[in-house]
Amino acid sequence: MSKTKANLSRLGQPGDVLELNLGPQHPSTHGVLRLKLRLDGEIVLSAEPVIGYLHTGIEKECETRTYHQIFTLIDRIDYLSGPAEEQAYAATVETLMGLQVPERAQTIRLMLLELSRISSHLIWIGTSALELNMSSVYMYCFAEREKILDLFEGVSGARMFPSCWRIGGLAYDLNPEFESAVKEFLKGFPSLWKDLDKLLRNNYVWCERLQDIAIIDQALCQQYMCTGPVIRAAGVPYDIRKVYPYLGYENYKFDIPTQSAGDAYARYLVRMEEMLQSASLVEQGLKRLKPGPIIVNDRKVALPPRKELARSMEAVIHQFKLVSEGLHPPVGEIYQCVESARGELGYFLVSDGSNKPHRLRVRSPSFPHVEVLKKVLPGLLLSDVVVGIASVDPILGDVDR
Repeated sequence: MSKTKANLSRLGQPGDVLELNLGPQHPSTHGVLRLKLRLDGEIVLSAEPVIGYLHTGIEKECETRTYHQIFTLIDRIDYLSGPAEEQAYAATVETLMGLQVPERAQTIRLMLLELSRISSHLIWIGTSALELNMSSVYMYCFAEREKILDLFEGVSGARMFPSCWRIGGLAYDLNPEFESAVKEFLKGFPSLWKDLDKLLRNNYVWCERLQDIAIIDQALCQQYMCTGPVIRAAGVPYDIRKVYPYLGYENYKFDIPTQSAGDAYARYLVRMEEMLQSASLVEQGLKRLKPGPIIVNDRKVALPPRKELARSMEAVIHQFKLVSEGLHPPVGEIYQCVESARGELGYFLVSDGSNKPHRLRVRSPSFPHVEVLKKVLPGLLLSDVVVGIASVDPILGDVDR
C-alpha cells in the first residue's frame, strides 16, 4: 500500500478541518505559488493550486514588439532554461519563413541547449536536497552549475540568458576558448555525477522522503498532458527530441531514461540519467562542429556583417530597415515545440504579415505539472507537500507568463 493510501485509510470520523495557505510567500515554496490546503491533522484532504502572483503579461507584450525584440522577453519565462525558450521561438519563426539554419549554428544551438538542461537539473537536485536539510549536495550542484554559466558568459557575455539566438542562426560565433573549456567541463562532470549519486541514490533520508510520494501515473499524465521527466518517470519514453527531431537530433546517439514508479524518487532518477545523456550529446556536438556561417545569408532576415557597413550603402540600408522595422514573415499560423528541461515547450504563432506577431501563445510545460498537484497531494502528510511540489520542478514564470 502506498503512503498516500495508508494515510487516507487512517483518517477517522470527520472532525475539525484546518484550512491552510501554503505560500505564496512561504520560504519553502518554489516560486510564488499558493496552495490552499485542507488538513485533517497533518494529512492533506485537498490541495488547490492558486497561480497568478507572477503574471508578467509576456505573451501580450510580445504582440507589441518586433520579432527581434521578443528574444529579450521570452528568456524570462522559464528563467532556468532561457536557451530552450529562444530555440522554440526562433524555430517557429524560421519554419514559418522557410529558413534553413546553417549546420554550424545548429550544432552550437544543440550544445548550448544540452548544457542548459544540465544546469537546470543541477539546480533542481541542489534545491530539492536543501529542502531536506542536505546542504552539501546544494553546494556541489551550484559549484558545477557555475562552470556552465562561465561557458555561457564566454559565448555571449551573459550568464543565465545567453541571448545569442537570432532568426536564422546566431548572433555570435563561439569564443576561441569555448571548445577547450567544454572539454574540461566534460572531463570533470562524470566525477561530480558519481559524487551526487553516492550522496543521494541510496541515502536513507532521501529515499524515505521521496519514494511513494506524489505518484503521477500514465493515466494522470495523459489527463493533464504532463511531459518531460514527469511522464518519463511514469514509464512513457516521450521526448520531443526523438518524436519530432530538430537541430539534427536524429543524427545523434542518446537514450531516453525512463522509470515505472511515477513517484518523486523516479523523477529524481530520470533527471540524473538525463544529465549523463546531455553530457554525451555535448561531446558528440563538439566532434560534429565544423567551420561555416552561423546565420543565414539573407539580408532581409540577418544583419549584414559590420565590416560591410563602412563600404556598402546597401548594407547600411538593410541594417537600418532590420533594426528599425524588423522582418515580415508571411501570413500564416504555426506551432513548434522543443524538449526543455521541464518537458514540451511549444510556441503557437499567428502572423498577419506585419513586423509584429498577431498572436503568440506559449505551451508551458510547468502549467500542467502545477495543476496535477491537486490530484497527487491529497493523502500526503503536510511535511511531504513541499517534496511533491519540488518533484515536478515547476517554474512559476513559465506558469503565469
